[in-house]
Amino acid sequence: MSMQAPSREDAARALDRIKVGRARQGRSRLRLLWLLVGPGILVMLGENDGPSMLSYSATGSQFGIGFFLPFVVFTFMLAFVAQEITVRLGAVSKAGHAELIYRRFGRFWGNFAMIDLLFTNVLTLITEFVAVVAGASYFGISKYIAVSVALLVVVVALSSRRYWSWERITMGLALLNLIFIPVAIMSHPDWSAVGGSFLDWSPLPSGGLNSSTVIILLSDIGATITPWMLFFQQGAVSDKGLAVRDIKLGRIDTGIGALLAALAAVACIIATAPLYIHHMNAGQYGAAQFAQALVPYIGHVAATLFAIGILEAGLVAIVAISTSSAYAFGEVTQKAHSLNRPFREAKGFYSILFLVAALSGAIVLIPGFPLEFVVIIVNVLAVLTMPPAIGFLLLLVNDKEIMGEHRSGWFLNILGVGVGVFVSLAGILYAITVIFPNLQL
Repeated sequence: MSMQAPSREDAARALDRIKVGRARQGRSRLRLLWLLVGPGILVMLGENDGPSMLSYSATGSQFGIGFFLPFVVFTFMLAFVAQEITVRLGAVSKAGHAELIYRRFGRFWGNFAMIDLLFTNVLTLITEFVAVVAGASYFGISKYIAVSVALLVVVVALSSRRYWSWERITMGLALLNLIFIPVAIMSHPDWSAVGGSFLDWSPLPSGGLNSSTVIILLSDIGATITPWMLFFQQGAVSDKGLAVRDIKLGRIDTGIGALLAALAAVACIIATAPLYIHHMNAGQYGAAQFAQALVPYIGHVAATLFAIGILEAGLVAIVAISTSSAYAFGEVTQKAHSLNRPFREAKGFYSILFLVAALSGAIVLIPGFPLEFVVIIVNVLAVLTMPPAIGFLLLLVNDKEIMGEHRSGWFLNILGVGVGVFVSLAGILYAITVIFPNLQL
């Protein structure tokens, strides 16, 4: 009986696993960590996307240094709780998130999850192109060139035909998100006020809660916790080939990503705080007004770095979010869905990945399209669609048939339910402020 030759996907993944095995045998912990990190760092820094950084910029310019610094760090802790579950699900099941929903809850819920994800991803991708256009406009680059270059970056990232190479290229680009840290330092903030905001944290922002404050609250939550992250990281863990014994380092990878992303987010708020101090308003995101408004207070160099950071945030997210859409499509339709496959073996996967990005970029070029409105509303929408996503996540991670001994214990379940309750309450609070717009809490 002739044996079937392994596919390119299996061969590529096996080669990566051989390297991991050698690093483990040689007790080279740093090399082992280097080989296994990626999905966690990418998902966290990828979520520091265009609308997220613009949301943090709006936060800094409207509220300055105070309540929102520790609040944003808290939201990244919640994100870690949710994303840690995807590491275990991917490593144990060797399947993506949409595939597990399809397998355990049927075709209807599988299709529902995929369609819902594609819809929210297109809206989010529109805002990523808004960020790219905003960052590019600071340098006088037209929106047509900016969108074209962004799509070219997607193509270049995919040209490696290897998950490992794609991951390293994208992760290198994602680490540029840390550019907001030197920008924050160059803004010469009151560091005692920064430290004091963490030591003496008020349970509510100054002035209480009103409709505009709730929008910023939800926008900052949606800047950290979104459905696409679940689909992306679980798909990446599966595509990367992480095994059960890699779960611990997968958690470390996610923790490193959360820490780096939280630092960049806090730095963005600090960097834009001078606008609050000087009562400036940079409301038109489409023309990179934040970077331009910051020039008198932090200088041309820092403002240029800020614009580059906004541009980078959009680029990385375009690659990551498009990939999460393609993973979900391939998983539910049971078509090839791996970055370890060439285009001819996974035409549907790569076509969906690029078409979703191209469609979103084309929408941004429509004259008169309400870009600023979409930027704000997309993070709010992410919060409102998150509770059912958390529900599916908790049901899957507690499924004995799927997870076996790696099901969540009581402590992890309390944390997971806590994330779901927090996000649900945020959505309810938003609904209350919509019904009673003049309500002041």
